[in-house]
Amino acid sequence: MTAKHPDTAARRDDVRNIAIIAHVDHGKTTLLDGLLRQGGAFRANQQVADCVMDSNDQERERGITILAKNCAVTYPSKSHGDIRVNIVDTPGHADFGGEVERVLRMADGALVLVDAFEGPLPQTRFVLRKAIQTGLKLILVVNKIDKPGCEPDKIADGIFDLMVELGAADWQLDFPVVYGSGRMGFMDTDLEVARGHLKGGGDLMPLFDAIVSDVPGPRIDADAPLRMQVSNIDHNDFVGRMGIGRIFSGVIRPGQAVAVVSGPTGVPRKGRVLQLHRFSGLGREEIKEARAGDVVLVTGLEQVGISDTICDPDHPVALPPIPIDEPTIKMTFGVSTSPIAGTEGKPLQSRELRARLDREAQKNVAMRFADTDQPDVFEVAGRGVLHLAVLIETMRRENYELQVGPPRVIFREVDGERHEPIEMAVVEVPEVHASKVMNLMLTRRAELRVMETKGNFQHLEFTIPSRGLMGLRNLLLSATQGEAVLNTMFLEYGPYRGDLERRANGAIVSQCAGEVVAYALFQLQDRGTFFSDVGEPLYEGQIVGENNKDNELIVNLTKEKKLTNVRSSGADEAIRITPPRRFSLEEALEYIKADDLVEVTPKSIRLRKAMLKETDRKRASRGGE
Repeated sequence: MTAKHPDTAARRDDVRNIAIIAHVDHGKTTLLDGLLRQGGAFRANQQVADCVMDSNDQERERGITILAKNCAVTYPSKSHGDIRVNIVDTPGHADFGGEVERVLRMADGALVLVDAFEGPLPQTRFVLRKAIQTGLKLILVVNKIDKPGCEPDKIADGIFDLMVELGAADWQLDFPVVYGSGRMGFMDTDLEVARGHLKGGGDLMPLFDAIVSDVPGPRIDADAPLRMQVSNIDHNDFVGRMGIGRIFSGVIRPGQAVAVVSGPTGVPRKGRVLQLHRFSGLGREEIKEARAGDVVLVTGLEQVGISDTICDPDHPVALPPIPIDEPTIKMTFGVSTSPIAGTEGKPLQSRELRARLDREAQKNVAMRFADTDQPDVFEVAGRGVLHLAVLIETMRRENYELQVGPPRVIFREVDGERHEPIEMAVVEVPEVHASKVMNLMLTRRAELRVMETKGNFQHLEFTIPSRGLMGLRNLLLSATQGEAVLNTMFLEYGPYRGDLERRANGAIVSQCAGEVVAYALFQLQDRGTFFSDVGEPLYEGQIVGENNKDNELIVNLTKEKKLTNVRSSGADEAIRITPPRRFSLEEALEYIKADDLVEVTPKSIRLRKAMLKETDRKRASRGGE
């Protein structure tokens, strides 16, 4: 007997609201390309880029979805007529889980994508838990069945077990399964039929049919006053701030007087709707009216924020706020105090930095920031290093200069005991490298939970402190010749697991300002690995390399060769400079120690000491002893 949805309220039959959720790189955005293409969002001869929803520059460069985005298609169902399908594409990376949390309430159902070869991974658990808690009807989409060696017939059992573990209701456990390949553009409810389409043919209509038949339409509450919850914020230079959200009850029209309420105890703020839009394909279209169940954009309300309720001014009752998990990582953002500040971008003043962080906090719901004891330094908290690195990179591209401190985990006191964030880490590695992975993980205070063999690969699951993950990915890749795949997900706060080994090597620090001279760099190459190249600007206190020993080494890279009239035996010696080691932004953040900073400009990423002068650092070290 099929389990039914417990809510028997009247529902609209002409709209379906769904979210696409999955682990990173399981094919959400690629499947959405196919849904848009076959749903009539593009002209027959229109040239469309792959992963068209990843419109942000960083999304295209990194190959991941960072921001949740909306679109819509109209599907001509044979049994229900024309159905408007509102779709939300969500990020798959654990650091951007806040994007998933804030948009799930817009949906009534979710497509849970799982790679047919990799199966459920850490972020699959996270998004499933959130979807179950939100009360969504789930459709399992087993994607990428064209991969060699995949076992799509075993995925449904794994997802069922995971959902039981996460406390899913009976009606949620009765989920339909669709098999196919989003890139090849076909899906089917029968695995053998789907495999037959690997040679050609097939389309995504079986998936559209599953959405229409299995996902309930939006609930209708015709007599209730207007209540719409804002899940996203956009901005337009012509109309200003726009609130994007779902209408839960009532009707909204352009020119209508409304009240905006922030939370159950918020004071209603009166306003008036200027324009009303809905999504159409990748674009938007202006409409004259929207009702319960529609996902719309509202303009004219400049003070509206995420999780606010737009409601009838005579009935200003807020909807429950959107639950967002707390940050686990923090770092400092400060005004650049570099001696060469302003030469490559715009140096931020403290009020400008505060204003920029405040704008970000309004739309980035998983980010927090607070003042410190220094007026030009702020403490910014987020879900992970990548989460905050994307913000820093965005500010770089806005031509700003700033300096940031090393990432630190956020500890909690539980019953007088110190607790820290614990994450689940899943490593897929060839068997020949498994012992190296075990050694690395155990030195980071990890505990092995699962060890399985999948063909020539070892599947290893650990619980590990968030502190232990910083800088781990590059070490794993180096130890396994680039063959290890690491996936992580925040699990819980647990007891503090003890101190970790930090980078043993000391820093090579510049003694004075100037430009790097080839002769000086050549003479010092055997002392360590350098990060600066010939001709690059330097200043006192800049970290220019990593020492071979554990102490700090002060060097002068601006020293030139003395010229004399005497011919020396090494006069014609060729100068061969080893290429410098370059850091990405995330690598630089994970590399620095507690007394270091990363200087970020539109053109450069430099490492530096927090105290630039050697005498100040020595005085501080003596004071700390």
